[in-house]
Amino acid sequence: MNDYKLGTQEAKFADIIWENEPIGSSDLVKLAADVLDWKKSTTYTMLRRLCERGIFKNENAIVSVLMSRDEFLARQSRRYVEETFGGSLPRFITSFFGGKKLTDRQITELNRMIDEYESGGSNG
Repeated sequence: MNDYKLGTQEAKFADIIWENEPIGSSDLVKLAADVLDWKKSTTYTMLRRLCERGIFKNENAIVSVLMSRDEFLARQSRRYVEETFGGSLPRFITSFFGGKKLTDRQITELNRMIDEYESGGSNG
């Protein structure tokens, strides 16, 4: 799965699943009707799309997570940095801060993350 972008409605629906999983597909249909005002067919169409993208699975009428929200957001962020900044984290950070001075706390946190990465304590 390479598509880590969700439209507004897809993101709202994904949040419902992440917050309630595992959930029976019929319960998900009811929840989507209540929260998003969707019909059954809309819910199943959207669920099928998100399952095809490897985010969720619908097996034996139980919808569960294949990719956690945090994992999805991490992949989405990495893809954004790759596409927009040529994969350069320093270019992204420079752009993100836009010339603003880093606080001591931010510097400490960035240094901690770099140290952790260098020691092999992070997946990157």
